[in-house]
Amino acid sequence: MSEIDRIMGLSPVIPVLVVHDAAHARPIAEALVAGGLRVLEVTLRTEAALDVITEMARVEGAVVGAGTVLNEADLDASIEAGAEFIVSPGLTDGLAKAAIARRIPFLPGIANSSDIMRGLDLGLDRFKFFPAEASGGIKALKALSAPFGRIRFCPTGGIDLERAPQWLELPSVRCVGGSWLVPPGAPDVTEIRDRAAAASQLATTR
Repeated sequence: MSEIDRIMGLSPVIPVLVVHDAAHARPIAEALVAGGLRVLEVTLRTEAALDVITEMARVEGAVVGAGTVLNEADLDASIEAGAEFIVSPGLTDGLAKAAIARRIPFLPGIANSSDIMRGLDLGLDRFKFFPAEASGGIKALKALSAPFGRIRFCPTGGIDLERAPQWLELPSVRCVGGSWLVPPGAPDVTEIRDRAAAASQLATTR
């Protein structure tokens, strides 16, 4: 089992987090972990993102990764901040080779069979299907999965609590990514914990 596969198997849902204030990092991470979601993806979409990764990585039980990693500079900054895995919205040879060289678990985004084949050429077999709903949804991923039997996916993009179980029923789906776990604004830790608890109970085929 690869390390990225192990991480994907820790929770049926990976929260996709956009956090603007590093002061909110620990309360959010603690609430998510308390609700049963250990794997946290902090997107590099805010100026505070790297500090958020560092703070969340200090929370016991949390496995914190960096998302929206676009290039080698993002990769190195994320690793320095304490990221344990890397997620990218797409797949480029440069970023993939850099992640492999640094021996950090890497989950690149794909949207078609050519992306998957390029990833296989690089030695990768775990991918983020992104943007999941906009790229054809469950029907599209079923079709993509057919010729790639050993590939496993984390669909992300447009998935909510209602749709997540349908994705998790697919044999090729290891987990899903979702942004519904943490509403915008100052964190309501009780609400976040409750949302995480509901997500952590979703059925998964893993």
